[in-house]
Formats: sequence, C-alpha cells, structure tokens
Amino acid sequence: MIPGTASEAASEAASGTANSIAGAAHIHGPAIQAREIHGGIHVHTAAARAPVPRQLPPVPPHIVSRDADLAALDGLRAAGQPLIVVNGPAGVGKTTLVARWLRTLAEEFPDGQLYADLRGHSSADGAERATQGEVLGQFLRALGAGAIPADPGEQAALWRSATAGRRIAVLLDNAFTAAQIRPLLPGGPDALVAVTSRRMLSGLRMDGADFHRLEALGTADAVELLRRGIGADRVAREPAAAHRIATLCAGLPLAVCLAAARLAARPRQPVQALADALTPDAARLTALEVEGEATVAKALDASYAVLSEEAARLYRTLGALPLRAFGSRAAAAACAETLPWAERGLDELVEANLVEDIGPDRCRFHDLVRVHAEARALADDGEQTREDALRRVCEWYLETATAAQIRLTPAQFVLERTPLHPSPGLPLPFTDDLGALGWLDEERPRLMSAVRAAADRGWLAICWQLVDAMWPLFLRLRHYGLWIEAHEIGVAAARGDGNARAERQMLNSGAIGLSAAGRLDTAVEWYEASRRAARDAGDERDEGQALLGLGACHREAGRMDRARPYLERAIAVWEKCGYPRGAALARIVLGEIALTEDDPERAAAFFGRARATMVAVSAPHDEARALAFLGRARSRAGERASGTAQLEQALSVFTASGAVHWQARTLEMLGESALDGGDESAAREYRARALARYETTSPADAQRLRETAG
Repeated sequence: MIPGTASEAASEAASGTANSIAGAAHIHGPAIQAREIHGGIHVHTAAARAPVPRQLPPVPPHIVSRDADLAALDGLRAAGQPLIVVNGPAGVGKTTLVARWLRTLAEEFPDGQLYADLRGHSSADGAERATQGEVLGQFLRALGAGAIPADPGEQAALWRSATAGRRIAVLLDNAFTAAQIRPLLPGGPDALVAVTSRRMLSGLRMDGADFHRLEALGTADAVELLRRGIGADRVAREPAAAHRIATLCAGLPLAVCLAAARLAARPRQPVQALADALTPDAARLTALEVEGEATVAKALDASYAVLSEEAARLYRTLGALPLRAFGSRAAAAACAETLPWAERGLDELVEANLVEDIGPDRCRFHDLVRVHAEARALADDGEQTREDALRRVCEWYLETATAAQIRLTPAQFVLERTPLHPSPGLPLPFTDDLGALGWLDEERPRLMSAVRAAADRGWLAICWQLVDAMWPLFLRLRHYGLWIEAHEIGVAAARGDGNARAERQMLNSGAIGLSAAGRLDTAVEWYEASRRAARDAGDERDEGQALLGLGACHREAGRMDRARPYLERAIAVWEKCGYPRGAALARIVLGEIALTEDDPERAAAFFGRARATMVAVSAPHDEARALAFLGRARSRAGERASGTAQLEQALSVFTASGAVHWQARTLEMLGESALDGGDESAAREYRARALARYETTSPADAQRLRETAG
C-alpha cells in the first residue's frame, strides 16, 4: 500500500491517534505494553512513512537571471497549465532553468517534487533510454509504495491512483518523444508536470501541453556567467577577450561554463589565450572540453545520433555550406533531392532543435551547432561530396537569380549562362515581379556567399554570372557596399575566366555602383578601362555603355561641359548599332543636365523622347524613371498639376515593383515641386516619406536630404 499524503499525516497527529507513551516519548513500529496477556497476540504493522520526496537536481551556483524565461513559466502556471514543455538546443540550460523554477514553487506542492532523467539522447553513449517501468517504479517507491506490479498498464494505473489526490510536481528531464511522457502523467488535477527536451515534442499538444523555447543567452549575460566562474578581476583585466569568448560560445550556458572551468583550472593563463583557441571553427568544440564533464560536442553527438539517415545527411550537407540561413529549396538543391524530401528533413531537424525555424521557409543553425554539423560533414563525407553539394547550391542560386533578372529587367542584355544542373522538381520561389525582387533582397547574403564561394573555389564562370544575375537587386535597391564588392569579385573572375565580354560588363555595371556611391574617380577609371576594351574588341554597344557612364560621372561631379560630349557620342554610337534603349538612357542624363542648368523646357524634350523609346522597347522601370523626370521638368516649367500627376504615376510604378530607391527619388522630386508651388506642408510630408526610404537604401542620400531640409 501507499501511505497517505502529508496533509493526512498532519490530521492523524492532531486527532491524538499517534502511538505515544507518557510525556514526549514516541514509539515507532510494533509495540506491546501489558501486565497480563490472555489468549493469542496479533501484531499488525504498517510500513514506515516515506519522507516527502524532494528529488529536483541541484541548481549550479553560477547562474544568471533568466528572468524573462522564469516569468514566462510563471505565466503558464498562472493560466492553470498542468503540462509545460521547455525545449531548446543541447547545452542551453533547460534542466537548470526548470529545476530552479520548480524549487521556487515547493510550498505549492507539499506532497513532493519528483525527478526522472528519461535519457532521451543517451543512445550515443551506448546507454538505454529510461523505460516506463523504471521511471514509474522510481516514482511509486518514492511515494512509499510496496510491491510494484510488473505489467506496464498496471503500473500506470497504480501511478494515476496514487497521485489522484496529491499536490506534486514532476520534472521529466531529457525526453525524446511524446510517447515517453504520456504514461508518466499523474492522475490528479493538482499536479504539475514540466518536461525538458532537445526536441520540440509537438505531439504533446494533443495532451494539452504548452511550450516554452529556451534561447541562448545574450552576450551580456554570457559575460556575466563567465565572470561568476573565473572572477570579476580576470574579466575586468581583459574585457575584450571575455566578450570574445562569450560570443564564440554563442550564448550556450554549457559552453560558457566549460570555458570558465578551463580558465579556472589555469589561473595564470590569459583570458585571451582561450579566446584565440576558440577562434578557429574546427578547434572550437575541442577547446570546450573539460575532463569528466559533459561537453558541447558530446551533447550534440547525442542529438545527431538519433536522427534518421536522411535528416543526418541533410544536417551534414547544410553544415558544410557557407550559409548562415537556408530555405527548403536550397537544401533540396544541395542534396540533389526533391522539395518534399528537403521539407521533411528540415522538419525533423527543427523538431530536434538542431536548426531553428526563423520565418516562412527559413531556418538557421545555432553557431556551435553549425560548427558541429561541419565537423560531422568532415568526418563522414568525402571532400568531393561536400564540393558537389556546394556547387549545386551555387548553380541553383544562379538559375533562380537569372529567372528573377529576366523577369525584372527584360530589356537588359543578359550575358550567356553555362549549362546548369538544378535539382529536380524545384519550383521558383516567386510568381511575380514584386516577389522576384523580394527574393533577391531576402537572399542577398546567401547570394553573396555563393559569389565568394565560387570565387574561392575557382568556379569563375559561375562567379561572374551570379554577379551579372544580381543586377536588378543592385539597380532597384542600391545596396552599394554589396554592389561594389560583388563587381570587384566579378571583374577578377571574368578576367581570370578569359571572357572579355563578361569583363566589360562587370566593369560597366560595377562603375554604375561606384558612381552611385559617390566614388566618381574610381568609376571613371572603370568606365575608361571598359571603353578601351570595347574599342579594341569592336563592340559598339559596350562602348556606348562606357560613354554613357563617363558622361553620367562628369554630370554628377558638376562638370557639365565634359559630360555632354560623352553623352552625345553614346547616342550616336548606339543609334548606329541599333540600340535605342541605350540612346534613351543617355537622353535622360542630358535632361538632368538641362534641369541643373535651369532649362526645364529642353529637359522635358529629352525626357519625353526617352520615355517614348522606353515604351517602345518595353522597359517599364526606365519608362517610369523618364516619366518621373518629365514630371519634375514640367513642374519646374510651371505646369505643376500635370507635372505632379506624372510624378505620382511614376511613384505608383516604383511602389508596385518594390524599387525603394526610386520611390525615394520620386518623393523627393514631389517635395521639390510642392515647394515650388509654395505648399511647405506637403513638401515636408514628401521629404519625410523620401527620407524614410533613403534610410534603408542610401544613407548618403538620407544625410543630404536632412541637410537640405535643415
């Protein structure tokens, strides 16, 4: 039998039924007190009452606040949630947090707090996961049970009966599946069960569970945890090194504590020495090993060991890629598999808390998990396997970016593409122009990673083709730093590939970015190099592009007399070789010069002719640019109503296409037109809207607008 609850014991004492003899003497166990005895004696014994179980593991002395997480758990408890799952990656401190939290609730659970390690990720060490019989036997004995039935169903029934009237808290640590948890749920309404797991355990939603994901520590908290482990003086002497260690430990409390233990064992070692040891990715997990302690590497090995073969392969493949985040299509391309295959694998990795779901079709590794995944790739896969995966990803990005380029800038000349071998059945991630530009912008860090990786591995054609395919991103959104870096890499790749046509293209489109970023002298050098190469090759179209760029640079520098001959020569060259769009682009710049020289009528003539050409060649973005300038010229000429209407029409085109920079330019021109008409209130509103857009695309233009407005 199982003794009663602690509250029942208190009731017995109050009623005077406790076994006592005179004064303060107490008898425990069977006793007979008699002068004479007649007949038989029957002794009935009761099992000794078990102490109230308080089994929670100790909380380490060096911990940080985690106040927000504790408050979140309190909120779930206050809402009456009896089953709470705390999940997160290995080493993030789940057990410590929950044990600490439950200790603060001890008074709410007078009948005990039980603990069991379910060993959900112990199979990597050759150990078995905890069985239902093992855990229920442990719990029932802790509550004072006598014989424990052998049948699992009877064990569970006895457990539910034993806990029906008890106020207990149960910590089920290191769970692996929802099926492990269900037989261990108590039978009473006043019990609280907290579960920790490296997996999400989504299946427990069917049992009414609520969930809290435990994230890594912020840098400040990680430094504080290190300080508590090695002392404030050492951190104060080398604050930069301490901060670096906290960053390299990626906010994992286990990693920070291991680093602190290593430093504490070497009191004369500089903190910087450990920071240096942790810096190379390949050595980082090794440097976080302390004899006799659970290490980050071992914890991640255990999580990896229970993955399916497909998910383990995906984990290794993604770990070997130079991508901090990734979507299902890139994952499918890397593994040469279908999209459903990749989605299933990513779901398993997310469920295992080995990758984090950070948005629609977007996942990422925790930094130390990425190091582990890369180490597993190095250990389990050959170099050629990893190279093939990376090349497939680069080719997928090239194929997809090319599709976006053709959609967004159909009139733009596209350089040849080498044959691609994409993974089968991968649909494009966009269906319209706005989606294509949004994809380019969202993927720009991964696109640049692919550019750098291709250059590093000597895949020169893929490298410069990727840069060329990113043209709509640079043109529409004006990320100048990436624009210039990409084209510096692209020029070198095209030159190394022996492709003179591609080299001229890289020089021209790169020079546009240099000019837009205000690096006019360097832009002129790039254009001059392109013009010389184009003339040597007899390529009039490329020569016209270089001439246009030279004229635009001189206009931007205020050298109008030098700009005009280049632009007029560009028009002549392009009209001779039959490229009307190029001639129209040059006329737009001539119109800007006319506006600068306060000749709006002449400017309007240039812009009007350029717009008509852009309509004829189906170049909607450039048509809208010409229309915006035309509206500004007409407003300057006194036709403010029609000019404003044309500016608003151009703005609607740029808004629909997502061209943020040109939205800002058009809003700025609308503000200038409003100011010309004496409407200062409208001018301020337009300028504010323009400034908000410049802040995200061109800080230099934002600063210029603030200064002119001030």
